[in-house]
Amino acid sequence: MMTRLLQVGGSVLAVVLSLGIAQGQQAPDAAAGKTLLLWPAGAPGAQGTADVDKPTLTVFLPSGPNATKTGVVIAPGGGYQHLAMGYEGTDVARWLNERGVAAFVLKYRLGPKYHNPIEIGDAQRAIRMVRANAAEYGIAPDHLGMWGFSAGGHLTATAGTHFDAGNPNAADPIDRQGSRPDFLILAYPVITLEAPYAHVSSRKYLLGDDPDPAEVQSLSAELQVTKDTPPTFLFSTTDDGTVPVMNSVMFYSALVKAGVPAEMHLFQHGHHGSGLGTGNPELSVWPDLLIKWMRERGYASPTATAAGPGVPAGD
Repeated sequence: MMTRLLQVGGSVLAVVLSLGIAQGQQAPDAAAGKTLLLWPAGAPGAQGTADVDKPTLTVFLPSGPNATKTGVVIAPGGGYQHLAMGYEGTDVARWLNERGVAAFVLKYRLGPKYHNPIEIGDAQRAIRMVRANAAEYGIAPDHLGMWGFSAGGHLTATAGTHFDAGNPNAADPIDRQGSRPDFLILAYPVITLEAPYAHVSSRKYLLGDDPDPAEVQSLSAELQVTKDTPPTFLFSTTDDGTVPVMNSVMFYSALVKAGVPAEMHLFQHGHHGSGLGTGNPELSVWPDLLIKWMRERGYASPTATAAGPGVPAGD
Protein backbone atom coordinates (compact mmCIF):
# COMPACT_ATOMS: atom_id res chain seq x y z
CA MET A 1 0.00 0.00 0.00
CA MET A 2 1.38 3.41 -0.95
CA THR A 3 1.16 6.55 1.15
CA ARG A 4 1.78 9.57 -1.05
CA LEU A 5 2.37 13.15 0.04
CA LEU A 6 0.40 15.91 -1.65
CA GLN A 7 2.27 17.93 -4.21
CA VAL A 8 3.50 21.20 -2.82
CA GLY A 9 5.25 23.80 -4.94
CA GLY A 10 5.91 21.24 -7.65
CA SER A 11 6.27 17.49 -7.69
CA VAL A 12 7.21 15.55 -4.58
CA LEU A 13 9.54 12.70 -4.07
CA ALA A 14 11.01 10.42 -1.45
CA VAL A 15 14.33 8.69 -0.94
CA VAL A 16 15.58 5.37 0.50
CA LEU A 17 19.09 4.43 1.65
CA SER A 18 20.28 1.04 0.49
CA LEU A 19 22.90 -1.26 1.91
CA GLY A 20 25.07 -3.34 -0.38
CA ILE A 21 24.71 -7.06 0.04
CA ALA A 22 28.23 -8.21 -0.71
CA GLN A 23 31.23 -6.98 1.17
CA GLY A 24 33.72 -5.01 -0.89
CA GLN A 25 33.19 -3.36 -4.23
CA GLN A 26 31.62 -5.49 -6.90
CA ALA A 27 33.23 -5.05 -10.31
CA PRO A 28 31.25 -3.13 -12.94
CA ASP A 29 29.70 -5.16 -15.76
CA ALA A 30 32.39 -4.45 -18.32
CA ALA A 31 30.63 -6.63 -20.91
CA ALA A 32 27.78 -4.11 -21.09
CA GLY A 33 29.78 -0.92 -21.31
CA LYS A 34 33.22 0.59 -21.37
CA THR A 35 34.74 1.18 -17.93
CA LEU A 36 36.83 4.33 -17.67
CA LEU A 37 39.22 5.53 -14.98
CA LEU A 38 38.10 8.91 -13.68
CA TRP A 39 41.77 9.93 -13.57
CA PRO A 40 43.84 7.78 -15.97
CA ALA A 41 47.08 9.10 -14.50
CA GLY A 42 46.02 8.36 -10.92
CA ALA A 43 43.27 9.76 -8.70
CA PRO A 44 44.01 12.68 -6.37
CA GLY A 45 44.59 11.47 -2.82
CA ALA A 46 45.04 7.82 -3.89
CA GLN A 47 46.62 5.71 -1.15
CA GLY A 48 47.61 2.84 -3.39
CA THR A 49 47.16 1.28 -6.82
CA ALA A 50 44.63 -1.46 -6.02
CA ASP A 51 41.16 -1.55 -7.53
CA VAL A 52 39.69 0.21 -4.47
CA ASP A 53 42.04 3.14 -5.10
CA LYS A 54 40.81 3.68 -8.68
CA PRO A 55 37.40 5.34 -9.08
CA THR A 56 35.73 4.44 -12.38
CA LEU A 57 32.72 5.13 -14.55
CA THR A 58 31.04 2.42 -16.63
CA VAL A 59 29.16 3.69 -19.68
CA PHE A 60 25.82 2.23 -20.78
CA LEU A 61 24.31 3.69 -23.97
CA PRO A 62 20.83 2.80 -25.19
CA SER A 63 20.68 0.81 -28.42
CA GLY A 64 17.60 2.81 -29.41
CA PRO A 65 17.30 6.57 -29.85
CA ASN A 66 17.97 8.95 -26.95
CA ALA A 67 15.40 11.49 -28.12
CA THR A 68 15.81 13.80 -25.12
CA LYS A 69 19.62 13.47 -25.09
CA THR A 70 19.55 12.70 -21.38
CA GLY A 71 22.24 11.01 -19.30
CA VAL A 72 22.28 9.92 -15.65
CA VAL A 73 25.25 9.25 -13.39
CA ILE A 74 24.32 6.44 -10.96
CA ALA A 75 25.76 6.22 -7.43
CA PRO A 76 25.05 2.82 -5.81
CA GLY A 77 24.58 2.64 -2.06
CA GLY A 78 26.39 0.64 0.59
CA GLY A 79 26.92 2.86 3.61
CA TYR A 80 30.19 4.33 2.25
CA GLN A 81 31.87 0.99 2.97
CA HIS A 82 30.86 -1.17 -0.01
CA LEU A 83 28.87 -0.73 -3.22
CA ALA A 84 25.72 -2.49 -4.44
CA MET A 85 26.91 -2.34 -8.05
CA GLY A 86 24.30 -4.78 -9.33
CA TYR A 87 20.76 -3.94 -8.23
CA GLU A 88 21.62 -0.29 -7.57
CA GLY A 89 24.05 0.07 -10.47
CA THR A 90 24.02 -2.03 -13.64
CA ASP A 91 20.34 -3.03 -13.24
CA VAL A 92 19.42 0.64 -12.99
CA ALA A 93 21.58 1.51 -16.01
CA ARG A 94 19.81 -1.09 -18.13
CA TRP A 95 16.42 0.17 -16.92
CA LEU A 96 17.36 3.66 -18.12
CA ASN A 97 18.72 2.34 -21.43
CA GLU A 98 15.43 0.57 -22.10
CA ARG A 99 13.77 3.98 -21.80
CA GLY A 100 16.18 5.68 -24.16
CA VAL A 101 18.41 7.29 -21.51
CA ALA A 102 22.21 7.01 -21.30
CA ALA A 103 23.60 5.80 -17.96
CA PHE A 104 26.97 5.96 -16.23
CA VAL A 105 27.61 3.78 -13.17
CA LEU A 106 30.05 5.37 -10.71
CA LYS A 107 32.45 3.34 -8.60
CA TYR A 108 33.58 5.84 -5.98
CA ARG A 109 36.17 5.39 -3.24
CA LEU A 110 35.04 4.29 0.22
CA GLY A 111 35.77 4.34 3.93
CA PRO A 112 37.41 3.51 6.17
CA LYS A 113 40.34 4.02 3.79
CA TYR A 114 38.95 7.19 2.24
CA HIS A 115 37.03 10.03 3.86
CA ASN A 116 35.50 13.30 2.73
CA PRO A 117 36.26 15.12 0.40
CA ILE A 118 37.43 12.11 -1.65
CA GLU A 119 33.91 10.77 -2.29
CA ILE A 120 32.39 14.06 -3.46
CA GLY A 121 35.52 14.68 -5.52
CA ASP A 122 34.93 11.39 -7.34
CA ALA A 123 31.26 12.28 -7.97
CA GLN A 124 32.09 15.75 -9.28
CA ARG A 125 34.77 14.32 -11.55
CA ALA A 126 32.25 11.83 -12.98
CA ILE A 127 29.79 14.61 -13.80
CA ARG A 128 32.50 16.72 -15.42
CA MET A 129 33.79 13.75 -17.42
CA VAL A 130 30.37 12.93 -18.88
CA ARG A 131 29.78 16.59 -19.76
CA ALA A 132 33.17 16.86 -21.45
CA ASN A 133 32.28 13.85 -23.64
CA ALA A 134 28.57 14.60 -24.08
CA ALA A 135 28.70 14.63 -27.88
CA GLU A 136 30.33 11.19 -27.94
CA TYR A 137 27.60 9.80 -25.69
CA GLY A 138 24.76 11.42 -27.64
CA ILE A 139 23.57 13.56 -24.73
CA ALA A 140 23.15 17.27 -24.08
CA PRO A 141 25.46 18.84 -21.47
CA ASP A 142 22.41 20.40 -19.76
CA HIS A 143 20.48 17.11 -19.57
CA LEU A 144 22.74 15.29 -17.13
CA GLY A 145 21.25 14.09 -13.85
CA MET A 146 22.46 12.01 -10.94
CA TRP A 147 20.64 9.10 -9.24
CA GLY A 148 21.73 7.78 -5.87
CA PHE A 149 20.58 5.02 -3.55
CA SER A 150 21.05 5.07 0.23
CA ALA A 151 24.56 6.38 0.94
CA GLY A 152 24.82 6.93 -2.80
CA GLY A 153 21.76 9.13 -2.31
CA HIS A 154 23.73 11.15 0.21
CA LEU A 155 26.56 11.50 -2.30
CA THR A 156 24.03 12.58 -4.93
CA ALA A 157 22.41 15.13 -2.61
CA THR A 158 25.89 16.41 -1.76
CA ALA A 159 26.66 16.83 -5.46
CA GLY A 160 23.41 18.77 -5.77
CA THR A 161 24.30 21.14 -2.94
CA HIS A 162 28.08 21.46 -3.42
CA PHE A 163 29.05 22.29 -7.00
CA ASP A 164 30.91 24.77 -9.14
CA ALA A 165 30.97 26.04 -12.71
CA GLY A 166 34.36 24.53 -13.51
CA ASN A 167 37.70 26.19 -14.14
CA PRO A 168 37.78 27.70 -17.63
CA ASN A 169 41.57 28.01 -17.44
CA ALA A 170 42.24 24.40 -16.42
CA ALA A 171 44.75 22.45 -18.51
CA ASP A 172 42.51 19.37 -18.25
CA PRO A 173 39.40 19.96 -20.42
CA ILE A 174 37.35 17.85 -18.01
CA ASP A 175 38.07 20.30 -15.20
CA ARG A 176 36.61 23.11 -17.30
CA GLN A 177 33.15 21.59 -16.99
CA GLY A 178 30.62 22.42 -14.29
CA SER A 179 29.83 19.81 -11.64
CA ARG A 180 26.16 20.71 -10.97
CA PRO A 181 23.72 17.91 -11.90
CA ASP A 182 20.69 19.13 -13.85
CA PHE A 183 18.34 16.95 -11.78
CA LEU A 184 18.53 14.57 -8.82
CA ILE A 185 16.91 11.19 -8.17
CA LEU A 186 17.14 10.08 -4.55
CA ALA A 187 16.10 6.57 -3.54
CA TYR A 188 15.84 5.92 0.22
CA PRO A 189 18.77 8.31 0.70
CA VAL A 190 20.86 9.27 3.63
CA ILE A 191 20.49 13.05 3.82
CA THR A 192 21.42 14.30 7.25
CA LEU A 193 24.51 13.46 9.29
CA GLU A 194 23.10 15.12 12.40
CA ALA A 195 21.17 13.47 15.24
CA PRO A 196 18.50 12.21 15.66
CA TYR A 197 17.97 11.02 12.07
CA ALA A 198 21.54 10.40 10.93
CA HIS A 199 22.59 7.03 9.56
CA VAL A 200 25.48 6.72 11.99
CA SER A 201 27.41 4.09 10.04
CA SER A 202 27.46 6.19 6.87
CA ARG A 203 28.69 9.18 8.84
CA LYS A 204 31.45 7.08 10.42
CA TYR A 205 32.74 5.69 7.12
CA LEU A 206 32.53 9.08 5.39
CA LEU A 207 33.97 11.28 8.16
CA GLY A 208 35.68 8.98 10.65
CA ASP A 209 35.04 8.29 14.32
CA ASP A 210 35.30 11.87 15.59
CA PRO A 211 34.10 14.21 12.84
CA ASP A 212 34.33 17.98 12.97
CA PRO A 213 30.85 19.39 13.76
CA ALA A 214 31.30 21.97 11.00
CA GLU A 215 31.92 19.18 8.49
CA VAL A 216 28.86 17.29 9.74
CA GLN A 217 26.76 20.39 9.18
CA SER A 218 28.24 21.05 5.74
CA LEU A 219 27.43 17.50 4.63
CA SER A 220 23.90 17.45 6.04
CA ALA A 221 22.24 18.15 2.71
CA GLU A 222 18.96 19.44 4.14
CA LEU A 223 20.91 22.41 5.57
CA GLN A 224 22.63 23.24 2.27
CA VAL A 225 19.67 23.56 -0.10
CA THR A 226 19.39 26.83 -2.05
CA LYS A 227 17.31 28.03 -4.99
CA ASP A 228 20.06 26.63 -7.24
CA THR A 229 19.71 23.05 -5.99
CA PRO A 230 18.55 20.90 -8.95
CA PRO A 231 14.94 19.68 -9.33
CA THR A 232 14.61 16.48 -7.33
CA PHE A 233 12.58 13.27 -7.25
CA LEU A 234 12.52 11.32 -3.97
CA PHE A 235 11.31 7.83 -3.10
CA SER A 236 11.32 6.19 0.32
CA THR A 237 9.30 4.02 2.69
CA THR A 238 7.81 5.07 6.00
CA ASP A 239 8.93 1.97 7.89
CA ASP A 240 12.49 1.89 6.51
CA GLY A 241 14.34 0.36 9.46
CA THR A 242 17.80 1.47 8.34
CA VAL A 243 17.58 5.08 7.19
CA PRO A 244 14.77 7.06 8.85
CA VAL A 245 12.21 8.36 6.36
CA MET A 246 12.64 11.80 7.88
CA ASN A 247 15.86 12.09 5.86
CA SER A 248 13.77 12.34 2.70
CA VAL A 249 11.10 14.48 4.33
CA MET A 250 13.62 17.04 5.57
CA PHE A 251 15.26 17.35 2.16
CA TYR A 252 11.90 17.70 0.43
CA SER A 253 10.83 20.35 2.92
CA ALA A 254 14.05 22.29 2.33
CA LEU A 255 13.52 22.10 -1.43
CA VAL A 256 9.99 23.44 -1.17
CA LYS A 257 11.11 26.30 1.07
CA ALA A 258 13.80 27.22 -1.47
CA GLY A 259 11.37 27.11 -4.37
CA VAL A 260 13.03 24.11 -6.04
CA PRO A 261 10.73 21.79 -8.04
CA ALA A 262 10.41 18.55 -6.09
CA GLU A 263 8.34 15.40 -6.12
CA MET A 264 8.30 12.85 -3.30
CA HIS A 265 6.62 9.46 -3.06
CA LEU A 266 6.46 7.78 0.33
CA PHE A 267 5.28 4.18 0.56
CA GLN A 268 3.94 2.84 3.82
CA HIS A 269 5.91 -0.42 3.79
CA GLY A 270 9.17 -1.55 2.23
CA HIS A 271 12.59 -2.69 3.38
CA HIS A 272 15.71 -0.64 2.87
CA GLY A 273 17.77 -1.43 -0.20
CA SER A 274 14.83 -2.38 -2.42
CA GLY A 275 16.40 -1.02 -5.61
CA LEU A 276 13.85 -0.83 -8.42
CA GLY A 277 11.38 -2.84 -6.36
CA THR A 278 11.47 -5.79 -8.74
CA GLY A 279 9.27 -8.62 -7.48
CA ASN A 280 7.76 -6.45 -4.74
CA PRO A 281 4.11 -5.61 -5.56
CA GLU A 282 4.10 -2.80 -3.00
CA LEU A 283 7.14 -1.01 -4.42
CA SER A 284 7.46 -2.07 -8.06
CA VAL A 285 5.34 0.90 -9.15
CA TRP A 286 7.82 3.51 -7.97
CA PRO A 287 10.00 3.45 -11.12
CA ASP A 288 6.84 4.14 -13.15
CA LEU A 289 6.31 7.27 -11.08
CA LEU A 290 9.91 8.25 -11.67
CA ILE A 291 9.82 7.85 -15.45
CA LYS A 292 6.57 9.84 -15.53
CA TRP A 293 8.37 12.67 -13.69
CA MET A 294 11.34 12.45 -16.05
CA ARG A 295 9.05 12.63 -19.09
CA GLU A 296 7.19 15.61 -17.67
CA ARG A 297 10.50 17.46 -17.29
CA GLY A 298 11.80 16.46 -20.73
CA TYR A 299 14.35 13.92 -19.49
CA ALA A 300 12.83 10.79 -21.08
CA SER A 301 10.91 9.95 -24.24
CA PRO A 302 7.12 9.62 -24.04
CA THR A 303 7.26 5.84 -24.50
CA ALA A 304 9.79 3.15 -23.68
CA THR A 305 12.04 1.98 -26.47
CA ALA A 306 11.93 -1.57 -27.78
CA ALA A 307 15.67 -1.86 -27.28
CA GLY A 308 17.26 -4.37 -24.97
CA PRO A 309 20.25 -3.85 -22.65
CA GLY A 310 22.71 -1.09 -23.32
CA VAL A 311 25.42 -1.47 -25.91
CA PRO A 312 29.14 -1.09 -25.29
CA ALA A 313 30.32 2.49 -25.47
CA GLY A 314 33.36 2.15 -27.68
CA ASP A 315 35.93 -0.58 -28.02
